[in-house]
Amino acid sequence: MKGVKDAKGVAGAQKRGGRGGPGPWSAAIWVAGPSAALVALPWAASGRLPERLATHWSGGSAGPDGSMPLWAAALFPALVWAALALLTVTLARPRGGAAVYVALPAGAVFLVGAQAGIVRANLDRADWHQAGSANLVLAVTVAVAAVAGLAGRLATRRRPAPAARPADAVPGMEIPAGETLVWLSRTANPWLLGLAALTGAGALAAALAAVAGLTAPPWALLAPLAIASITVLACSSVRARVSERGLEVAFGPLGLPVRRWRAEDIESARAEHRTPAQVGGWGYRLSGKGTTVMLRAGECLVIHPRRGADFAVSVGDAERGAALLNSLIARSAP
Repeated sequence: MKGVKDAKGVAGAQKRGGRGGPGPWSAAIWVAGPSAALVALPWAASGRLPERLATHWSGGSAGPDGSMPLWAAALFPALVWAALALLTVTLARPRGGAAVYVALPAGAVFLVGAQAGIVRANLDRADWHQAGSANLVLAVTVAVAAVAGLAGRLATRRRPAPAARPADAVPGMEIPAGETLVWLSRTANPWLLGLAALTGAGALAAALAAVAGLTAPPWALLAPLAIASITVLACSSVRARVSERGLEVAFGPLGLPVRRWRAEDIESARAEHRTPAQVGGWGYRLSGKGTTVMLRAGECLVIHPRRGADFAVSVGDAERGAALLNSLIARSAP
């Protein structure tokens, strides 16, 4: 079996070591964001709700069999979520953070979706006993929560920790016989991540208002915000990987979409300094320099394919990535 060694680069603070769970600011956002949504949904519709809200439905029928005052129906789920989120973050940190990125998205989606279903069931009812069924909304919520948990897991798949960078990185790299070298580097743009979060929050608020029955589905607002959020999120981070297969560039937290080039399809690779002004701005840019994935000014890994224009991606340790790729290109030559 071939030995495998890593020739890795990591941009800025985007290190790949074991995840210890979200930091203090990230944890605070996870607690506060869903809590605010849980409180806001009932209060936003308070003028159309009875004094007490149906909050529990018996398993044998669609009729409600439990209720809470409006203030309790708003605050109780928020307190439950805050306690569960803090407990999850606290317990997950010493064991590594993979589980927390599954539990937090799934739990937040489930509770907020269930709250939207409760508001919808009670909307425009004179008494909580007249509340409609929340079963359909709950079933959809469970499915969406499962997808959110899976997405969180995919976004935080563990990768090997970065190796130390040698001081004598050169444009070419010797690959010992019987061994395989792999180079990895990742960059994220916090401003693009923030913009994706902002537009996504707007789309989520519009969707929750529609699910709760407060408004008709505002497609003219929801669709553009959702598309903008997904598009910006896909361009907010990038991961470059050089291996025997060639170059792989994966976009966004989920690593999708992916662009791939085989070593034999690349003529050469190099490291080059580029700025947003040179390539026409931030994100996925087309210019006279070819295609550039510009997330930060500075070092870029640039390839010259045998067909088509140059492709560049702004990642750290690009010199060593280019060196390894050039060695693989030379080895693949007939």
